[in-house]
Amino acid sequence: MMRRPLNWALAILGLWLIITSSVALNPTEAFLGLTNLLPFFIAFATYNILIQTPGQLRRLAWILVIPSVLVVILGFGQMFLGWAHPEQLPALFGWALEANGNPPGRMASIFIYANILAAYLQMVLILGLGLWIERFQAWRQQSSKSPDRILWFLTVLVIGNAIALLLTSSRNAWGIAVVACLAFALYLGWHWLVVSVATAVASIFWASFGPEFLGRQWFRQLIPAYFWARLSDQLHPDRPVALLRTTQWQFTLSMTQERPWLGWGLRNFTPLYEEKMGIWLGHPHNLPLMLTAETGIPATVFLFGLVGWIMVKGVLLLKNWSTSAKNQKYQEQLILFTYLLAFGCFTIFNLVDVTLFDFRVNVLTWLLLSAICGVVYRNSQDTSSRVR
Repeated sequence: MMRRPLNWALAILGLWLIITSSVALNPTEAFLGLTNLLPFFIAFATYNILIQTPGQLRRLAWILVIPSVLVVILGFGQMFLGWAHPEQLPALFGWALEANGNPPGRMASIFIYANILAAYLQMVLILGLGLWIERFQAWRQQSSKSPDRILWFLTVLVIGNAIALLLTSSRNAWGIAVVACLAFALYLGWHWLVVSVATAVASIFWASFGPEFLGRQWFRQLIPAYFWARLSDQLHPDRPVALLRTTQWQFTLSMTQERPWLGWGLRNFTPLYEEKMGIWLGHPHNLPLMLTAETGIPATVFLFGLVGWIMVKGVLLLKNWSTSAKNQKYQEQLILFTYLLAFGCFTIFNLVDVTLFDFRVNVLTWLLLSAICGVVYRNSQDTSSRVR
Protein backbone atom coordinates (compact mmCIF):
# COMPACT_ATOMS: atom_id res chain seq x y z
CA MET A 1 0.00 0.00 0.00
CA MET A 2 2.80 2.41 0.87
CA ARG A 3 4.59 1.83 -2.43
CA ARG A 4 1.68 2.92 -4.60
CA PRO A 5 1.81 6.61 -5.64
CA LEU A 6 -1.97 6.79 -5.91
CA ASN A 7 -2.33 6.00 -2.21
CA TRP A 8 0.19 8.74 -1.39
CA ALA A 9 -1.85 11.14 -3.49
CA LEU A 10 -4.99 10.28 -1.54
CA ALA A 11 -3.10 10.75 1.74
CA ILE A 12 -2.03 14.23 0.62
CA LEU A 13 -5.60 15.00 -0.41
CA GLY A 14 -6.86 13.80 2.97
CA LEU A 15 -4.42 16.11 4.75
CA TRP A 16 -5.56 19.00 2.56
CA LEU A 17 -9.20 18.28 3.40
CA ILE A 18 -8.36 18.35 7.10
CA ILE A 19 -6.78 21.77 6.60
CA THR A 20 -9.84 23.07 4.73
CA SER A 21 -12.08 21.75 7.52
CA SER A 22 -10.07 23.51 10.21
CA VAL A 23 -10.61 26.90 8.52
CA ALA A 24 -14.24 26.24 7.55
CA LEU A 25 -17.09 28.57 8.43
CA ASN A 26 -18.41 25.83 10.72
CA PRO A 27 -15.49 23.50 11.54
CA THR A 28 -17.65 21.03 13.47
CA GLU A 29 -19.84 20.35 10.44
CA ALA A 30 -16.77 20.18 8.21
CA PHE A 31 -15.02 17.58 10.35
CA LEU A 32 -18.21 15.52 10.42
CA GLY A 33 -18.23 15.74 6.64
CA LEU A 34 -14.76 14.18 6.50
CA THR A 35 -16.34 10.86 7.51
CA ASN A 36 -17.88 10.69 4.03
CA LEU A 37 -14.42 10.74 2.44
CA LEU A 38 -11.39 9.86 4.59
CA PRO A 39 -12.46 6.33 5.66
CA PHE A 40 -13.19 5.51 2.03
CA PHE A 41 -9.71 6.64 0.98
CA ILE A 42 -8.37 3.96 3.35
CA ALA A 43 -10.85 1.39 2.05
CA PHE A 44 -9.82 2.21 -1.52
CA ALA A 45 -6.13 1.74 -0.70
CA THR A 46 -6.96 -1.66 0.79
CA TYR A 47 -9.35 -3.09 -1.75
CA ASN A 48 -7.35 -2.19 -4.86
CA ILE A 49 -4.76 -4.64 -3.50
CA LEU A 50 -7.25 -7.36 -2.56
CA ILE A 51 -9.15 -7.21 -5.89
CA GLN A 52 -6.84 -7.74 -8.85
CA THR A 53 -8.30 -10.26 -11.33
CA PRO A 54 -11.34 -10.41 -13.64
CA GLY A 55 -12.49 -13.49 -11.74
CA GLN A 56 -12.65 -11.41 -8.55
CA LEU A 57 -14.58 -8.73 -10.43
CA ARG A 58 -17.15 -11.34 -11.40
CA ARG A 59 -17.50 -12.71 -7.87
CA LEU A 60 -17.80 -9.21 -6.43
CA ALA A 61 -20.51 -8.39 -8.99
CA TRP A 62 -22.51 -11.41 -7.80
CA ILE A 63 -22.05 -10.33 -4.17
CA LEU A 64 -23.37 -6.86 -5.01
CA VAL A 65 -26.37 -7.84 -7.18
CA ILE A 66 -27.85 -10.70 -5.14
CA PRO A 67 -28.97 -8.50 -2.19
CA SER A 68 -30.87 -6.30 -4.66
CA VAL A 69 -33.51 -9.04 -4.79
CA LEU A 70 -34.44 -8.31 -1.17
CA VAL A 71 -34.23 -4.55 -1.72
CA VAL A 72 -36.65 -4.78 -4.66
CA ILE A 73 -39.07 -7.09 -2.78
CA LEU A 74 -39.19 -4.63 0.12
CA GLY A 75 -39.75 -1.82 -2.37
CA PHE A 76 -42.69 -3.59 -4.00
CA GLY A 77 -44.14 -4.30 -0.55
CA GLN A 78 -43.69 -0.65 0.35
CA MET A 79 -45.50 0.58 -2.76
CA PHE A 80 -48.31 -1.97 -3.15
CA LEU A 81 -48.81 -3.49 0.32
CA GLY A 82 -48.06 -0.51 2.56
CA TRP A 83 -45.07 -2.11 4.26
CA ALA A 84 -43.22 0.10 6.75
CA HIS A 85 -40.60 -0.41 9.43
CA PRO A 86 -41.88 -0.62 13.03
CA GLU A 87 -42.11 2.81 14.60
CA GLN A 88 -40.40 1.64 17.78
CA LEU A 89 -37.23 0.81 15.85
CA PRO A 90 -34.96 3.76 15.00
CA ALA A 91 -34.00 4.18 11.35
CA LEU A 92 -30.25 3.75 11.79
CA PHE A 93 -27.97 4.64 8.85
CA GLY A 94 -30.94 5.37 6.62
CA TRP A 95 -32.45 1.88 6.96
CA ALA A 96 -36.07 3.03 6.88
CA LEU A 97 -39.08 1.59 5.06
CA GLU A 98 -41.93 4.07 4.66
CA ALA A 99 -45.32 3.06 3.33
CA ASN A 100 -45.96 4.32 -0.22
CA GLY A 101 -42.35 5.47 -0.63
CA ASN A 102 -40.43 8.66 0.04
CA PRO A 103 -41.49 11.04 -1.35
CA PRO A 104 -44.97 9.49 -1.48
CA GLY A 105 -45.62 7.65 -4.71
CA ARG A 106 -41.92 7.01 -5.46
CA MET A 107 -40.23 3.79 -4.40
CA ALA A 108 -37.42 4.24 -1.88
CA SER A 109 -37.32 0.74 -0.32
CA ILE A 110 -34.86 0.71 2.62
CA PHE A 111 -33.14 3.90 1.42
CA ILE A 112 -33.93 7.30 2.83
CA TYR A 113 -35.10 8.78 -0.48
CA ALA A 114 -36.17 7.59 -3.93
CA ASN A 115 -33.18 9.13 -5.72
CA ILE A 116 -30.74 7.23 -3.49
CA LEU A 117 -32.50 3.96 -4.31
CA ALA A 118 -32.32 4.92 -7.99
CA ALA A 119 -28.55 5.43 -7.72
CA TYR A 120 -28.19 2.01 -6.08
CA LEU A 121 -30.46 0.29 -8.60
CA GLN A 122 -28.71 1.72 -11.64
CA MET A 123 -25.40 0.29 -10.39
CA VAL A 124 -26.71 -3.21 -9.63
CA LEU A 125 -28.78 -3.17 -12.83
CA ILE A 126 -25.66 -2.56 -14.93
CA LEU A 127 -23.70 -5.22 -13.04
CA GLY A 128 -26.61 -7.63 -13.42
CA LEU A 129 -26.82 -6.92 -17.15
CA GLY A 130 -23.13 -7.67 -17.53
CA LEU A 131 -23.50 -10.99 -15.72
CA TRP A 132 -26.64 -11.81 -17.73
CA ILE A 133 -24.95 -11.12 -21.07
CA GLU A 134 -21.96 -13.24 -20.08
CA ARG A 135 -24.22 -16.13 -19.04
CA PHE A 136 -26.43 -15.75 -22.12
CA GLN A 137 -23.45 -15.85 -24.47
CA ALA A 138 -22.17 -19.00 -22.79
CA TRP A 139 -25.63 -20.63 -22.98
CA ARG A 140 -26.02 -19.74 -26.65
CA GLN A 141 -22.76 -21.50 -27.47
CA GLN A 142 -23.97 -24.75 -25.89
CA SER A 143 -25.12 -27.41 -28.33
CA SER A 144 -27.85 -28.87 -26.06
CA LYS A 145 -29.50 -25.51 -25.12
CA SER A 146 -30.69 -27.06 -21.85
CA PRO A 147 -32.47 -24.73 -19.38
CA ASP A 148 -30.04 -22.63 -17.35
CA ARG A 149 -31.35 -21.83 -13.88
CA ILE A 150 -28.71 -19.17 -13.27
CA LEU A 151 -29.66 -17.44 -16.51
CA TRP A 152 -33.32 -17.48 -15.48
CA PHE A 153 -32.41 -16.07 -12.06
CA LEU A 154 -30.41 -13.25 -13.66
CA THR A 155 -33.29 -12.55 -16.06
CA VAL A 156 -35.76 -12.16 -13.19
CA LEU A 157 -33.24 -10.07 -11.24
CA VAL A 158 -32.59 -7.67 -14.12
CA ILE A 159 -36.29 -7.27 -14.91
CA GLY A 160 -37.11 -6.71 -11.24
CA ASN A 161 -34.39 -4.08 -10.89
CA ALA A 162 -35.57 -2.34 -14.06
CA ILE A 163 -39.19 -2.18 -12.86
CA ALA A 164 -38.10 -0.91 -9.46
CA LEU A 165 -35.95 1.74 -11.17
CA LEU A 166 -39.00 2.92 -13.10
CA LEU A 167 -40.98 3.16 -9.85
CA THR A 168 -38.39 5.46 -8.29
CA SER A 169 -39.54 8.03 -10.86
CA SER A 170 -35.97 9.33 -11.11
CA ARG A 171 -35.51 11.02 -14.46
CA ASN A 172 -31.74 11.00 -14.02
CA ALA A 173 -31.62 7.25 -13.43
CA TRP A 174 -34.02 6.59 -16.31
CA GLY A 175 -31.79 8.41 -18.74
CA ILE A 176 -28.63 6.79 -17.41
CA ALA A 177 -30.19 3.31 -17.64
CA VAL A 178 -31.02 3.97 -21.28
CA VAL A 179 -27.44 5.12 -21.93
CA ALA A 180 -26.14 1.95 -20.25
CA CYS A 181 -28.35 -0.28 -22.42
CA LEU A 182 -27.17 1.53 -25.54
CA ALA A 183 -23.55 1.16 -24.41
CA PHE A 184 -23.96 -2.61 -23.95
CA ALA A 185 -25.72 -2.90 -27.31
CA LEU A 186 -23.00 -0.97 -29.13
CA TYR A 187 -20.24 -2.91 -27.37
CA LEU A 188 -21.81 -6.23 -28.36
CA GLY A 189 -22.78 -5.11 -31.86
CA TRP A 190 -26.52 -5.57 -31.24
CA HIS A 191 -27.60 -2.85 -33.65
CA TRP A 192 -31.25 -3.94 -33.60
CA LEU A 193 -31.35 -3.14 -29.87
CA VAL A 194 -29.75 0.25 -30.47
CA VAL A 195 -32.46 1.10 -33.00
CA SER A 196 -35.24 -0.18 -30.71
CA VAL A 197 -34.05 1.75 -27.64
CA ALA A 198 -33.39 4.91 -29.64
CA THR A 199 -36.89 4.74 -31.15
CA ALA A 200 -38.54 4.28 -27.75
CA VAL A 201 -36.54 7.13 -26.20
CA ALA A 202 -37.28 9.45 -29.13
CA SER A 203 -41.01 8.70 -28.80
CA ILE A 204 -41.03 9.55 -25.09
CA PHE A 205 -39.07 12.76 -25.70
CA TRP A 206 -41.48 13.75 -28.47
CA ALA A 207 -44.45 13.14 -26.17
CA SER A 208 -42.75 15.31 -23.54
CA PHE A 209 -41.33 18.19 -25.56
CA GLY A 210 -42.40 17.80 -29.19
CA PRO A 211 -44.41 20.49 -31.01
CA GLU A 212 -48.17 20.17 -30.77
CA PHE A 213 -48.70 20.45 -34.52
CA LEU A 214 -46.26 17.59 -35.23
CA GLY A 215 -48.11 14.85 -33.37
CA ARG A 216 -47.21 15.41 -29.72
CA GLN A 217 -50.78 14.66 -28.58
CA TRP A 218 -50.83 11.41 -30.56
CA PHE A 219 -47.64 10.27 -28.86
CA ARG A 220 -49.11 11.20 -25.47
CA GLN A 221 -52.06 8.92 -26.15
CA LEU A 222 -49.70 6.11 -27.10
CA ILE A 223 -47.19 6.49 -24.23
CA PRO A 224 -48.23 6.32 -20.55
CA ALA A 225 -48.36 9.73 -18.88
CA TYR A 226 -46.16 8.36 -16.09
CA PHE A 227 -43.17 8.81 -18.41
CA TRP A 228 -43.79 11.97 -20.43
CA ALA A 229 -45.42 13.92 -17.57
CA ARG A 230 -42.54 13.15 -15.23
CA LEU A 231 -39.92 13.90 -17.88
CA SER A 232 -41.49 17.24 -18.78
CA ASP A 233 -41.96 18.04 -15.06
CA GLN A 234 -45.71 18.50 -15.48
CA LEU A 235 -46.25 16.37 -12.37
CA HIS A 236 -44.70 19.17 -10.26
CA PRO A 237 -45.37 22.45 -12.13
CA ASP A 238 -45.37 24.72 -9.05
CA ARG A 239 -42.01 23.74 -7.57
CA PRO A 240 -40.45 26.51 -5.40
CA VAL A 241 -37.57 28.40 -7.00
CA ALA A 242 -35.26 27.44 -4.11
CA LEU A 243 -35.75 23.74 -4.94
CA LEU A 244 -34.75 24.13 -8.58
CA ARG A 245 -31.35 22.67 -9.41
CA THR A 246 -30.35 25.77 -11.38
CA THR A 247 -30.90 27.92 -8.28
CA GLN A 248 -28.79 25.59 -6.15
CA TRP A 249 -26.00 25.49 -8.73
CA GLN A 250 -25.88 29.28 -9.01
CA PHE A 251 -25.58 29.50 -5.23
CA THR A 252 -22.66 27.02 -5.13
CA LEU A 253 -20.91 28.96 -7.90
CA SER A 254 -21.21 32.13 -5.85
CA MET A 255 -19.77 30.26 -2.83
CA THR A 256 -16.83 29.10 -4.95
CA GLN A 257 -16.17 32.61 -6.23
CA GLU A 258 -15.93 33.92 -2.67
CA ARG A 259 -13.63 31.14 -1.40
CA PRO A 260 -12.03 29.42 -4.43
CA TRP A 261 -9.00 27.93 -2.67
CA LEU A 262 -10.18 26.41 0.61
CA GLY A 263 -13.94 26.54 0.26
CA TRP A 264 -16.47 27.02 3.06
CA GLY A 265 -16.06 23.56 4.60
CA LEU A 266 -17.79 20.24 4.08
CA ARG A 267 -21.50 20.19 5.01
CA ASN A 268 -21.52 23.99 5.14
CA PHE A 269 -23.70 24.39 2.05
CA THR A 270 -26.85 23.48 3.96
CA PRO A 271 -26.76 26.20 6.68
CA LEU A 272 -25.63 28.85 4.20
CA TYR A 273 -28.39 27.95 1.74
CA GLU A 274 -31.00 27.88 4.49
CA GLU A 275 -29.89 31.30 5.71
CA LYS A 276 -30.11 32.74 2.19
CA MET A 277 -33.21 30.97 0.83
CA GLY A 278 -35.14 30.17 4.00
CA ILE A 279 -35.39 26.48 3.12
CA TRP A 280 -33.39 23.46 4.31
CA LEU A 281 -31.59 21.50 1.60
CA GLY A 282 -29.11 18.71 2.23
CA HIS A 283 -26.99 19.22 -0.89
CA PRO A 284 -26.95 21.16 -4.19
CA HIS A 285 -27.62 18.17 -6.50
CA ASN A 286 -24.21 18.32 -8.17
CA LEU A 287 -21.16 16.69 -6.60
CA PRO A 288 -18.39 18.66 -8.39
CA LEU A 289 -20.07 21.99 -7.67
CA MET A 290 -20.67 21.01 -4.06
CA LEU A 291 -17.04 20.01 -3.55
CA THR A 292 -15.65 23.15 -5.17
CA ALA A 293 -17.87 25.29 -2.93
CA GLU A 294 -17.07 23.33 0.25
CA THR A 295 -13.44 22.19 -0.23
CA GLY A 296 -12.15 24.59 -2.88
CA ILE A 297 -11.17 24.18 -6.52
CA PRO A 298 -7.69 22.58 -5.96
CA ALA A 299 -9.01 19.72 -3.80
CA THR A 300 -11.89 19.01 -6.19
CA VAL A 301 -9.69 19.01 -9.29
CA PHE A 302 -7.16 16.80 -7.52
CA LEU A 303 -9.80 14.24 -6.47
CA PHE A 304 -11.47 14.06 -9.85
CA GLY A 305 -8.08 13.97 -11.54
CA LEU A 306 -7.17 10.83 -9.60
CA VAL A 307 -10.51 9.19 -10.39
CA GLY A 308 -10.20 10.19 -14.04
CA TRP A 309 -6.70 8.71 -14.24
CA ILE A 310 -8.00 5.35 -12.99
CA MET A 311 -10.87 5.38 -15.48
CA VAL A 312 -8.58 6.28 -18.40
CA LYS A 313 -6.20 3.48 -17.43
CA GLY A 314 -9.16 1.10 -17.25
CA VAL A 315 -10.36 2.10 -20.72
CA LEU A 316 -6.85 1.68 -22.14
CA LEU A 317 -6.61 -1.77 -20.55
CA LEU A 318 -9.96 -2.73 -22.06
CA LYS A 319 -8.79 -1.53 -25.46
CA ASN A 320 -5.56 -3.51 -25.09
CA TRP A 321 -7.46 -6.70 -24.24
CA SER A 322 -9.83 -6.13 -27.15
CA THR A 323 -7.01 -5.92 -29.70
CA SER A 324 -4.59 -8.50 -28.31
CA ALA A 325 -6.62 -11.64 -27.65
CA LYS A 326 -10.30 -11.36 -28.49
CA ASN A 327 -11.25 -14.99 -28.10
CA GLN A 328 -9.26 -15.75 -24.97
CA LYS A 329 -10.18 -12.57 -23.09
CA TYR A 330 -13.81 -12.06 -24.12
CA GLN A 331 -15.23 -12.66 -20.64
CA GLU A 332 -12.49 -10.56 -19.05
CA GLN A 333 -13.28 -7.73 -21.46
CA LEU A 334 -17.00 -7.89 -20.71
CA ILE A 335 -16.71 -7.82 -16.92
CA LEU A 336 -14.19 -4.95 -17.01
CA PHE A 337 -16.43 -3.06 -19.45
CA THR A 338 -19.35 -3.63 -17.06
CA TYR A 339 -17.43 -2.12 -14.13
CA LEU A 340 -16.25 0.86 -16.17
CA LEU A 341 -19.81 1.46 -17.36
CA ALA A 342 -21.30 1.12 -13.86
CA PHE A 343 -18.86 3.58 -12.31
CA GLY A 344 -19.08 5.95 -15.29
CA CYS A 345 -22.87 6.02 -15.04
CA PHE A 346 -22.64 6.67 -11.31
CA THR A 347 -20.38 9.64 -12.07
CA ILE A 348 -22.95 11.01 -14.50
CA PHE A 349 -25.69 10.56 -11.89
CA ASN A 350 -23.72 12.72 -9.45
CA LEU A 351 -23.70 15.58 -11.93
CA VAL A 352 -27.40 16.08 -11.14
CA ASP A 353 -27.55 14.64 -7.62
CA VAL A 354 -25.30 13.75 -4.66
CA THR A 355 -25.11 10.22 -3.23
CA LEU A 356 -22.09 10.85 -1.01
CA PHE A 357 -24.15 10.99 2.19
CA ASP A 358 -25.60 7.48 1.97
CA PHE A 359 -23.09 5.08 3.53
CA ARG A 360 -24.23 2.05 1.52
CA VAL A 361 -24.08 3.67 -1.90
CA ASN A 362 -20.77 5.30 -0.98
CA VAL A 363 -19.31 1.88 -0.09
CA LEU A 364 -20.46 0.36 -3.40
CA THR A 365 -19.00 3.27 -5.36
CA TRP A 366 -15.55 3.01 -3.81
CA LEU A 367 -15.63 -0.78 -4.22
CA LEU A 368 -16.22 -0.38 -7.96
CA LEU A 369 -13.39 2.14 -8.29
CA SER A 370 -11.06 0.00 -6.15
CA ALA A 371 -11.78 -3.05 -8.28
CA ILE A 372 -11.01 -1.20 -11.52
CA CYS A 373 -7.81 0.22 -10.03
CA GLY A 374 -6.70 -3.18 -8.72
CA VAL A 375 -7.08 -4.87 -12.11
CA VAL A 376 -5.22 -1.98 -13.78
CA TYR A 377 -2.33 -2.24 -11.30
CA ARG A 378 -2.14 -6.02 -11.68
CA ASN A 379 -2.04 -5.78 -15.47
CA SER A 380 0.63 -3.06 -15.40
CA GLN A 381 2.78 -5.23 -13.12
CA ASP A 382 2.35 -8.25 -15.41
CA THR A 383 3.26 -6.14 -18.43
CA SER A 384 6.39 -4.70 -16.79
CA SER A 385 7.52 -8.19 -15.67
CA ARG A 386 7.13 -9.53 -19.22
CA VAL A 387 9.16 -6.61 -20.57
CA ARG A 388 11.97 -7.30 -18.10
